[in-house]
Formats: sequence, structure tokens, C-alpha cells
Amino acid sequence: MVKLKPVMAFVAAAWLATPALAQPLPSPVTPPLAPRDVPARSIPVPTTVSPQLQLIIAAPLRPGWNTPPTTPEGWKQLAETTRATALPNVNAMRDRLKVTVEAGTIDGVRVYTVTPEKIAAGNENRLLVQIHGGCYVLNPAEAALPEAMLIAAIGGYKVIAVDYRMPPEAYFPAALDDAMTVYKAAIKMQAPGRVGLIGTSAGGALVLEMGLRAKLENLPMVGAIASGTPMSDSTKTGDSFQTNAMLDNVLVSTEGFCDAAAAFYAKGHPLADPLISPVYGDMSGFPPTILTSGTRDLLLSNTVRVHRKLRNLGIDSFLQVYEGQSHAYYGRDDRIPETQEAFKEIALFFNTRLAK
Repeated sequence: MVKLKPVMAFVAAAWLATPALAQPLPSPVTPPLAPRDVPARSIPVPTTVSPQLQLIIAAPLRPGWNTPPTTPEGWKQLAETTRATALPNVNAMRDRLKVTVEAGTIDGVRVYTVTPEKIAAGNENRLLVQIHGGCYVLNPAEAALPEAMLIAAIGGYKVIAVDYRMPPEAYFPAALDDAMTVYKAAIKMQAPGRVGLIGTSAGGALVLEMGLRAKLENLPMVGAIASGTPMSDSTKTGDSFQTNAMLDNVLVSTEGFCDAAAAFYAKGHPLADPLISPVYGDMSGFPPTILTSGTRDLLLSNTVRVHRKLRNLGIDSFLQVYEGQSHAYYGRDDRIPETQEAFKEIALFFNTRLAK
């Protein structure tokens, strides 16, 4: 008789103790396995979230989600159009949040320095570097600022937002190169343990890639990372790519805009490279990391897999998942209660992990 290890014995007992599952344990080596066929369903807007968020959840699928540009000029025009569309909201948020924004450069890289009305006590010698999202191709210039303004105002931090080069101006690894230039400058401005990285979507992947690149270059690690719904696996691998397809009304599906954008950025480079898909990288030695996602997020699995990878390495990692939210909803508008909640959690994480 084969003697099971304690964990396997527990799993076997649980399996056999459930009447509906009173059958032999499935073999772990019997591919291909049959997929689960799910009938078509109508998913209601949840009443378990704020009224403000309900309106966003009820919105139709993102326009143009499955019709990405097909030329470099088309991608550039789309970026400029989204920048112009975002500008009124960015300006209104800046005024409501009472932050100042100053454009500049750091060692040739375009940046914005965002300063709150009041630096929180204990944050006087701390600094955050923010890397914007947009599937590596969107949100240039001021359009990149909402996340930086939110964490600056809610957390009371000085923030440097990186306006990295994007296609067709420059392709992989230009975004990471620019982010690392600012990384190196930031850890000279403050002790590395007092510096935090924050980013969402492509920015969420980039802050993880920065950790991997820092290891490769033997640079000191920063004190903490906040990675929001990261594009940590651009190979379209992960359960929620299937379970949340057509439910996420931002990214929508793996046949959508963002995957085409990632391929455009990579310009033929393998998408499984950890500096594009950081979930495949060696994250040992990473600093404390907070990850944020939502139950309808197409990248929920991308986020969960990074969290489990960090936890399995013994790294201090915290996962927050918000009810009903599609990709990066929590960073849209400071007037949404869930946005305030998410950034208070991120600020608390930084407050308790960064050196003073």
C-alpha cells in the first residue's frame, strides 16, 4: 500500500468523503483534459459595490476593443487621441486632489513630479516612482498621471511619474530602460529602502520587471512595490483569460486591443521573456509587494500568479481583490469610494514597509 504524504492524504480524504466525489483521485498526468462547457449567461451588475462603481460596471464594452490599429502611425494617433480625451479628467483630478505637477527630465527621461498639498508625517524622506499603464502604447504625458496623483494625495507622498518612450518612438525594452534610468536616480535621491515603485497594468508589469532588471544589474532593491493588475504574462496564459473573457469591459478578451499592443511593443521579441512577462522571472529577493485586482479583471490570474510566486518564495506579499471590478477600475476616479479604499490600502502598505 502506498503511503501518502500528510497533505496528499488530507486531499484524498476530502475527495472521498464528499458523496458526489466518491471516486478515484484524478491522475495528475492524463492530458489532454476536457474543458468545462459553460452555458451562456446574463451577468447582473452587482449590488455589493458603490453606486458610482455600479455605473462603470454597467458600461458597455470598451469601444474599439477588438479593432486595434494596424500601422505605427495608427497607434501613435490613438495615443494622442486618448491623451486629449483624458486631459480634462486629469486636470479636474489635480484640482480636486490639490496636488502640484511639474514636468521635467531625469537623465534624459521625461518625468512629472507630483507633490501633495502636504507630505504626510514620516514621508518627508520617502519617494515613490510611478510607471503608467496603457498596454505599453497608451497614456503619454499628462494622461499618465491619475495613479501618481492618487497615491500622492491619499498617501501623502512625493511621486516621480515616468513618461517612458512608447512605440513607434521606441520599442522593447525602451519603456524598461527609461524606468530604470529613473530608478537609478531615485535610489541616489533617497536611500533605496525609502523608495517605492507603483504601477498598474503595463506599469504593474514594469515595476516587476524593474525588480528583475535591478537583480541583473546588481542594484539595491527598493523598499516596496505596488503592482496593480499587472500584465505579468503576455503569452495569454492564465485561467481568468477564459473565465473573465467578455465580462471585463476594459480589456474584454485575449483577442482584444491590449494583446495586439503588447505584440506591437515587443516587435517580434519573445513574449515569454521575463522582461515582458515577469511572472516567468526569478523574483527571489524581491521587496514587499502589494498586488491589486478585481473579480471581473481579465488579468486576475496574472495578479494571483505573481502573488503566489512571491509567497512561495517567502516574500512579504499582500493581495487585494475588489468586488465586481474589471481591469484597473480602482484607478479611474478619486470620487469612487473603492478608489479611495484601494489607495489607502496601498499607502498603508508603503507606510509600514518603507524605511523612514
